[in-house]
Amino acid sequence: MSHRRDAGNPHPHPSESAQGYLLALRWMSSAGQPTMTAPLARRLGVSTQAASEMVGRLAHDGLVQVAGDRSLALTSTGLAAADTIFRRHALLEWLLTRVLGLGWAESDEEAARLQGAISPRVEAGIARLVGDPPTCPHGNPIDAASARRRPAGIALSDAEPGSQVTIYRITEEAEEDAELLVYLEQQGLVPGTPARIVDVSAARDSVTVDGPRGRSTMGLRPAALIRVLAGEADPALFHRVPEGVDALERLVSR
Repeated sequence: MSHRRDAGNPHPHPSESAQGYLLALRWMSSAGQPTMTAPLARRLGVSTQAASEMVGRLAHDGLVQVAGDRSLALTSTGLAAADTIFRRHALLEWLLTRVLGLGWAESDEEAARLQGAISPRVEAGIARLVGDPPTCPHGNPIDAASARRRPAGIALSDAEPGSQVTIYRITEEAEEDAELLVYLEQQGLVPGTPARIVDVSAARDSVTVDGPRGRSTMGLRPAALIRVLAGEADPALFHRVPEGVDALERLVSR
């Protein structure tokens, strides 16, 4: 497998293809999902054979450990690499959305292309520019330390009809659905936004909420991928980029 080394980074940098596997295993492990080759292949949309071959290369490189029952786990080196990739992806999303004015779905796609190309120096510069955020723009913690300090929230699909909530987090699984990202952004259902639960119906397979841009309805499955907090949430939970960056975004988008 092809690797690059960043200046100041003692570990080889995984190829773009390998990065997807590391991020997928990172998410599957944190979500409590089975970390076997078959579900990993399904998540990545590749054949089981292709996934097995990549897992073998990752294991050879010391990034993944394969247990006797064939379950997979990131090694400490693999987890560190996955955390670095996710952090760079998140920082790039802040840059692309708040400076270049791209939408959520576009920025996610572009960040995936760029995350393996930036150096630690550029990473640090972007972090300073966007205010060293603890989460990505969708509210997902950048690292384990941030995750431990933050409340878990509840699924939007589990909220009580008539209750007031604050949109808290669009999970990493939801981020894979570009149409859902576009819809949520268009409806203003972004982290930190208050909303009222109008209806939750298993019979109609739908959740209806009143948000900042009117009434929105979605299926129970996508709603289950969105986390909310009851009532009015602490504003400190939601990152805001420095004021000068907001001004730069307005200038760039003219």
